[in-house]
Amino acid sequence: MQAKAVGLYQGLPISDPASFQDIKVEVAQPQGRDLLVEVLATAVNPIDTKQRQGQVATSDPRILGFDAVGKVLAVGDRVTSIMTDDLVYYAGAVDRPGSDAQYQLVDERLVALAPKNWSVAQTAGLPLTTLTAWEALFEKLPLKAEKQANLGKTVLIVNGAGGVGSIAIQLAKWAGLTVITTTGKPATTAWVKQLGADVVLDYHDDLAKQLQAAGYDSVDHAIILHSTDLYLPLVAPLVRPLGTIVAVVTNQQPLPMDLLKPKSLNFAWEFMFTKANYQLTAMATQGMILARVAELVDQGVLQPTTKRVLEGINATNLKKAHAVVESGQMLGKLVLTAPFDAANN
Repeated sequence: MQAKAVGLYQGLPISDPASFQDIKVEVAQPQGRDLLVEVLATAVNPIDTKQRQGQVATSDPRILGFDAVGKVLAVGDRVTSIMTDDLVYYAGAVDRPGSDAQYQLVDERLVALAPKNWSVAQTAGLPLTTLTAWEALFEKLPLKAEKQANLGKTVLIVNGAGGVGSIAIQLAKWAGLTVITTTGKPATTAWVKQLGADVVLDYHDDLAKQLQAAGYDSVDHAIILHSTDLYLPLVAPLVRPLGTIVAVVTNQQPLPMDLLKPKSLNFAWEFMFTKANYQLTAMATQGMILARVAELVDQGVLQPTTKRVLEGINATNLKKAHAVVESGQMLGKLVLTAPFDAANN
């Protein structure tokens, strides 16, 4: 059986007409722990743009897409936790065909039942950013993933208005943290305050002076969600001795790790695809995390971070979406919804 998808054959500028192409692909049946999912919505993340830009020329199309909400059509013979007709959400794996397709195979350990109270467009904005934020907060930082369990602790989240920041702020507040974040515009400042940020710093100005003016001489921990090269030297002086800095964005130059030694600061990378890429036993924790987050959604603890929706998963809309994400000005998340034969918007 063939199905529709959106693929690319080499890393081209998003303005190039061939940067994405509407294609047809064969649909494989699920084996082992795989699920066959009919994709109902997908989101575009910075990793999509980076993967597209770095794609070497290939004769077989690459299908991107690392967020999805969909209906389970069939399951492999080793699947135990998900059934056909379940509505699920997940971020998938970076080394397998993605969710820019009508149908996708995904390992059940990376999947959870979707929240009941949100639309598919709202839910599609969650998986990748939520897993990144959760792992950064509760696996890389010495914090507890429980309601109000970290009272008295502070965390600095650089770039709070982006996709990861938008959910990290909410999870941190749920867990009892005092959240300090950075923005640069009135609209993004209003957004992070709506999400619960306690202190907002303008990244155009001196962060240390603004932090002191807000009544804090330092923070316990920090999460860098924009330009690790730029922000590690700025953030390290703000973190208390024995604190931890987590970074998500790959550095372009050698990092000044010597800045961490005087205060014995810890440094950790967060890359949510590590567990799936290396087939770690811990990959099952991602399905568990998404299940817990779905509960928080249905309890009304979290609010959607999807800020823009394009109807139709097709080459035209993916070009638009990638252009927006590449601009670096995206507020929250951008989502594309099925059907695949929708008129280009």
